[in-house]
Amino acid sequence: MSMSCKNGSAAAASAGSMDNGKYVRYTPEQVEALERLYHECPKPSSIRRQQLIRECPILSHIEPKQIKVWFQNRRCREKQRKESSRLQSVNRKLTAMNKLLMEENDRLQKQVSNLVYENTYFRQHTHNNALSTKDTSCESVVTSGQHHHLTPQHPPRDASPAGLLSIAEDTLTEFLSKATGTAVEWVQMPGMKPGPDSVGIVAISHGCTGVAARACGLVGLEPTRVAEILKDRTSWFRDCRSVDVLNVLPTASGGTVELLYMQLYAPTTLAPARDFLLLRYSSVMDDGSLVVCERSLSNTQNGPSMPPVQNFVRAEMLPSGYLIRPCDGGGSIIHIVDHMNLEASSVPEVLRPLYESSTVLAQKTTMAALRQLRQIAQDVSQSNVTNMGRRPAALRALSQRLTRGFNEALNGFSDEGWSLMGNDGMDDVTILVNSNPDKLMGLNVSFTNGYPTVSNAVLCAKASMLLQNVPPAILLRFLREHRSEWADNNIDAYSAAAIKVGPCNFIGSRVGSFGGQVILPLAHTIEHEELLEVIKLEVVGHSPEDAIMPRDLLLLQLCSGMDENAVGTCAELIFAPIDASLADDAPLLPSGFRIIPLDSGKENSSPNRTLDLASALETGTTGNKSSSGDAVTGGSTRSVMTIAFQFAFESHMQENVTTMARQYVRSIISSVQRVALALSPSNLGTQGSLGSPLGTPEAHILARWICQSYRNYMGVELLKSSGEGSESILKALWHQSDAIMCCSMKALPVFTFANQAGLDMLETTLVALQDITLEKIFDDHGRKNLCSEFPQIMQQGFACIQGGICLSSMGRPISYERAVAWKVLNEDNNAHCICFMFVNWSFV
Repeated sequence: MSMSCKNGSAAAASAGSMDNGKYVRYTPEQVEALERLYHECPKPSSIRRQQLIRECPILSHIEPKQIKVWFQNRRCREKQRKESSRLQSVNRKLTAMNKLLMEENDRLQKQVSNLVYENTYFRQHTHNNALSTKDTSCESVVTSGQHHHLTPQHPPRDASPAGLLSIAEDTLTEFLSKATGTAVEWVQMPGMKPGPDSVGIVAISHGCTGVAARACGLVGLEPTRVAEILKDRTSWFRDCRSVDVLNVLPTASGGTVELLYMQLYAPTTLAPARDFLLLRYSSVMDDGSLVVCERSLSNTQNGPSMPPVQNFVRAEMLPSGYLIRPCDGGGSIIHIVDHMNLEASSVPEVLRPLYESSTVLAQKTTMAALRQLRQIAQDVSQSNVTNMGRRPAALRALSQRLTRGFNEALNGFSDEGWSLMGNDGMDDVTILVNSNPDKLMGLNVSFTNGYPTVSNAVLCAKASMLLQNVPPAILLRFLREHRSEWADNNIDAYSAAAIKVGPCNFIGSRVGSFGGQVILPLAHTIEHEELLEVIKLEVVGHSPEDAIMPRDLLLLQLCSGMDENAVGTCAELIFAPIDASLADDAPLLPSGFRIIPLDSGKENSSPNRTLDLASALETGTTGNKSSSGDAVTGGSTRSVMTIAFQFAFESHMQENVTTMARQYVRSIISSVQRVALALSPSNLGTQGSLGSPLGTPEAHILARWICQSYRNYMGVELLKSSGEGSESILKALWHQSDAIMCCSMKALPVFTFANQAGLDMLETTLVALQDITLEKIFDDHGRKNLCSEFPQIMQQGFACIQGGICLSSMGRPISYERAVAWKVLNEDNNAHCICFMFVNWSFV
């Protein structure tokens, strides 16, 4: 931009010397007129500039070339202003992050000093004990020195305002000792790298009671707004069912003490839900920082109590909360501490790692709070409207409704109207029915299509299953991209008709197509950990006479947990039939899958483990195939998958719908087991990121053909150093930094192969790659270039395509410097396919 400004200034000087021998000076009136015109059209054409001079008499004495130079300089100043603003923002972030890191360094130094002192103390007394009789009093001192700060003893309190304030002050002290002190030994959470664009500095506890997580971060919101958002836990914590304020007591310092009752959903059908009786203390510190801290009330404080609630296990929240400090230049620095005892003994042993993992707590609660704050701050700063004219807040509300509806069906609380039905002799699938009018009210709203009310009850069929050696992210990606492998379109059509979703004429940009379904993205979070999209399904075999049966179905779908490198993240695929209007109050009856990892170890696998799934599903196993990649580190991983499907129905059809739902869920379980078997390492073999099909002879032959054809047409080698042998060629091609992909030579070319960079660019897998057509990845300009170059590719054998923009399967724009296309010839010199190489590509 500096060069642009210099060039612009030089152009202005040149124009001045050419016309008048000096710089042109504009009057304030002329500048005002030019500024007004600039806001209407920042980059006018030559014809438009002449038209401006004619329309504005005050500019009539200025040469068109001088007007051109003024607009160039004005655009340059605008770019410079934006860049300056961006750099100031980055500088503020870096300053705040530096402050956080310095504080973290001070805390770690204190922790090291404490450990050195305790170690010296322990060595001294160990030496003394070796020379004399064991001194139990010394042992108690050492023990208290190591653990007193973790489990302090509280004097008895009562339920009076003074007693509650005393509990609140103790809670504040303990919370601050965890947030900024050394009361808990914190270790960095695996996979987290602090930086100006990261979610924050996230740490988990080591060796303390219960599970605990801590995060520090910078958000572009004022402290009062941050506190307001974090207190509204149901808006950002997806597992939170409700938070009821039982009582509020003001304090003399202007703070408040609140008594809360909170309920959390159970994440799976195999465990009961949790509830908490909490005291929350909000206050302002002497330095202007806001503090919101919480803890469970128990009999040890003699405070208020509440009897156990049916279907809930009373869990404990140890002193936790939020420290919110104003940041220089705007925004807030926030410290979050979550510390809980989730009563892991109340769940089956196989699920206990889920309730004993600080990493899971960090992912589901601590980081969720930071992400919500960052998302709202971005919405405030940009005030943008996303796809289909929806604001981010409205789309977040739809995501929240999907998750909440799924959790309600999964838990089936009796106070929501759910009642358990008997089984058919097998207890693998649980059936619940809800005839509560409040539940049905949202399903019978009046649509503009005029369909009559057809449902007066809702049925939920749910089940859970244990999976071995299947990464949740890979399984979820397959379920999302290959719906036809497990879903029944006729049942989807029934579900849509039952809640009066009529025929749709949905208009949207098709950016992904997987096996008969079209994916239309709506929104995603900052770090793409959650996607909201619309799925368009074409229903075949329906009866034209059936007036309520839609021809095309729309599903609103929420997909999260597809990042295979995120530790402890559960994967979810939740969807519901939706009307084409996509109204904010549209009826939603969510169904879907939740896959929760049970092992804290990090699965070292490739996102392309689904690559040989098609053949595995056909034969039941892929057999023992040779590998040409690096070996994946061993280790068994377990996860629990929970399935819940909801169906609206008329009460007189309950028996038929129950039978249908039970059979449908069982068929889905069977399909998932088949998919999981095909995805497990025992079937795919111990291959590296190359995967099974890349170890086949066909893959080695294709790699050799690609490289030979490129050398024949271009006169240079495609790969810098591939060694000898087809295995080395294939491996080098796979790891090539440029995106290389092959497409078929059909009327509608589809992709048949891509290297790792190509799969990353298209955001897909080798199996899903076959559902992507060549024309769908280019924009209009790219398609025109391709059409103009295609005859040259077929006649000459190759062509160079100028840089431009293409799209991934997720609809993300990708820029590339240039592309090369060439025919791949087989051993008989016949065209086998066309290969494309995108050079220096990156996401825009």
